[in-house]
Amino acid sequence: MRIRLSAQGLVLGFMLTLLVVMGLYHQNIQRLSTAITLYDADKIGHNFLTMYKAFNAQRIEASAKPYYFAVNYQDLPEFFDFEGQSISVQDFLADSHTHGLMVIKAGEIVAEHYYLEDKADKQHISFSVAKSFVSALFGIAIKEGYITNIEQHVTDYVPELIGSGYEGVRIKDVLQMSSGVKFNEDYGDFFSDINRFSRAIAFGTSLDDFCASLSREREPGTYHHYVSIDTQVLGMILTRATGRTLSEYLNQKIWQPMGMQDAAYWLTDENGMELALGGLNITLRDYAKFGWLYLHQGRWLNARGESMQIVPQQWVADSTKADAPHLQAGENNPDSSSADGYGYQWWIPAGANDEFMARGIYGQYIYIDPDQELVIVKNSANHQYTDQTQRWGDKHLALFRAISAHFVIH
Repeated sequence: MRIRLSAQGLVLGFMLTLLVVMGLYHQNIQRLSTAITLYDADKIGHNFLTMYKAFNAQRIEASAKPYYFAVNYQDLPEFFDFEGQSISVQDFLADSHTHGLMVIKAGEIVAEHYYLEDKADKQHISFSVAKSFVSALFGIAIKEGYITNIEQHVTDYVPELIGSGYEGVRIKDVLQMSSGVKFNEDYGDFFSDINRFSRAIAFGTSLDDFCASLSREREPGTYHHYVSIDTQVLGMILTRATGRTLSEYLNQKIWQPMGMQDAAYWLTDENGMELALGGLNITLRDYAKFGWLYLHQGRWLNARGESMQIVPQQWVADSTKADAPHLQAGENNPDSSSADGYGYQWWIPAGANDEFMARGIYGQYIYIDPDQELVIVKNSANHQYTDQTQRWGDKHLALFRAISAHFVIH
């Protein structure tokens, strides 16, 4: 009898211990499960609209004085041309698994479409579109005197990175994705640095510690290599310099004064540090407002006649141009890993006149064409994104240019 009770006690003790462990780590296990299946064809659409529910997130409240664009709905073009091939716009929107598409022309919404699970009031993950928001906050922080200038070294503000690949690197080189830090950004490689980073997020690991673990590969400021962690380092600088979280600073300097009409969510680690490189969750119409802000060189203009300089005009100008040879657009640029040009966390597409864009993996875009007074926002959940043969990026640019031409006011 004693042996039986002892065995039962062991089993009971094991079960209680297992339940406690499962309780303690349930959230991590749930996050890891979401991270592993994030891009699965049958889950990606739902995941992209509920990221802030699956992971730690900081809520940014809607503006107390929301602004609404005027509406003047018109038809989209039926077709666009891609290298001599006529492609149906609606077929492409379906093939690229579009969630939302909005076109702002001359201050009016001329097109607004939602597909699959998306709706006007749903927050969609930004991925790397968030980088352009971080750039805006950086320009504001410099104007307010929190950061002296971008010629300073990263470690002037984040001494924890002394001894890492970021030691001795100028802030400007980090802004321009030219830090020289070694990093594998291949989303199709399970063991790549970016996917290791994703798993770190799932386990709630310190994002700051991950940044400090990276090493140097090239001389800073000589080669354009898209390294998402560069933006995470910019986030570290901002939090140290301003004494505020990224969410607080975004709320105070952009969300409230611009009249953002919906709440947003910024994913964080267990320590409350935001996923600066891609963790924003925003509605389509508020992404569009941010694009409209940059179309007007950082000045917020609306139908109520209100005008204020949110982001310094010179910062916007500097952010949206490639000011060095390694940042220039071109298929044959030996000092760049991209065919497109790059500024301060903004892309300058090949062949651009005055166009520039924010873009994120799996089909997230804010496309801005200033001389046409046009902004296009597109959210997607394209599980085929890593299929390079499809040339999704090139096709999207062709689509955006066709939409811009379609809405020219004669």
